[in-house]
Amino acid sequence: MSVRWVLILLLWTQGALAQGFAGLGSGADGFAVPRPDPVFDFPADHGPHPDYRIEWWYLTANLAAEDGTEYGLQWTLFRSALAPGEAPGWTSPQVWFSHAAVTTPGAHHVAERFARGGIGQAGVTAEPFNAWIDDWQMAGETLDTLDLSASGAAFRYDMRLEAEGPLVFHGDGGFSVKSAEGQASYYYSQPFYRIEGTLDLPEGPVAVSGSAWLDREWSSQPLAETQSGWDWFSLSLDGGAKLMGFLLRQTDGSSYSSATWIGPDGATQAYGDGAFAAKPLEVAEVAGRQIPVRWAVSLPDKGVAVTVEAMNRDAWMDLSIPYWEGPVRVSGSHAGRGYLEMTGYE
Repeated sequence: MSVRWVLILLLWTQGALAQGFAGLGSGADGFAVPRPDPVFDFPADHGPHPDYRIEWWYLTANLAAEDGTEYGLQWTLFRSALAPGEAPGWTSPQVWFSHAAVTTPGAHHVAERFARGGIGQAGVTAEPFNAWIDDWQMAGETLDTLDLSASGAAFRYDMRLEAEGPLVFHGDGGFSVKSAEGQASYYYSQPFYRIEGTLDLPEGPVAVSGSAWLDREWSSQPLAETQSGWDWFSLSLDGGAKLMGFLLRQTDGSSYSSATWIGPDGATQAYGDGAFAAKPLEVAEVAGRQIPVRWAVSLPDKGVAVTVEAMNRDAWMDLSIPYWEGPVRVSGSHAGRGYLEMTGYE
C-alpha cells in the first residue's frame, strides 16, 4: 500500500510463508519502531534505514501509447533485515528483493530478483540517489529526475521520470498508523512524476508516456496479529487531485482504513479509520482465487464516489509470494487512472 505494502519480503526472510500475510504482525524483536512526530532528513531518508526490519522503494505508472493503448508498469525494491543494523560483506544481515512488471490489456509480465546485502549486488544510496539490484536500476542525482530500467523473460523497459510536484506525507506528518493497536510505518510519496520511455514486449517496442507514483515506507511491525492482508489504492484523478487509500482486512471480517487526499498543488489532508471506504462490486477467478476486480470507492468528505475497475483482471503477480497488482480505471464522481494492490487472497 503501501501499507506499502510489501511487507511480502518479510514473510520470505522470516520463514513465515505458512502464516500468510498475518505473519507481518510478528513482534519487532529489537528493531527500531516508528514513533509519532517524525522529523525527516532529506536526502538521507531517501536511503536505507537498516535499524528497521522492512523497507521499500515502490513505483507504479499508468502509461499510454500514441494510439491510446493503456499499459501499467511496476518497479519495486525491498529491504528486509534479519537483525538490526548493518555489517560489512557477507556478515550483512540485510536481504534485498525486487519485483518488476508490465501490464498490457491482454497480458501481465512479471519478474523478481533476490540479493544478499553487503556485497554490492543490491542497495540504495541517497546522494546521488541510486536504487539497484543486479542490472535493474532507479537512479538520478535526486528524486526529481530518475532513470528507470528492468527486464524479465518477456519484457524490458527503459524510462525517464521528472517530478512536477512536491513530496507528500501520509498519516500524521509521515507517521502512518495501520491498526487500532497502533502498528505504524513512516510513509511518504512522490506522486507527481511525468514518465516516458519504451516498453520492449513480445510484439515489439512501444513508446509510452504517462504518470508515475513512488512510495517510500519503512517499519518493523506494520500489521497487527489480527490482520491478514490489504487493498491499497493510488488514484490520479482528472483535474490533478490524487487519492491514496487502503483497507487492512481483519481476521474477524472487519477492516482498518486510512487515506490521504492530495490536491493538485501537493497540499494534503489525512483521514483516519472509517473515513475512506472500498467495497467489492465484482469478483472474478484469477489464478484459482476469487479476486475483487471492480470496487466502489468513496471519500465522502471530498465528494468522491467512484468505481475502480481493473484494466486487466489477470494482473496476478505469480512470484515467490503471490498477490494482485495492476493498473485501474476510475469513473463516477471523478475520472482518472491509478493502481490497485491486493494481498492475502488465498
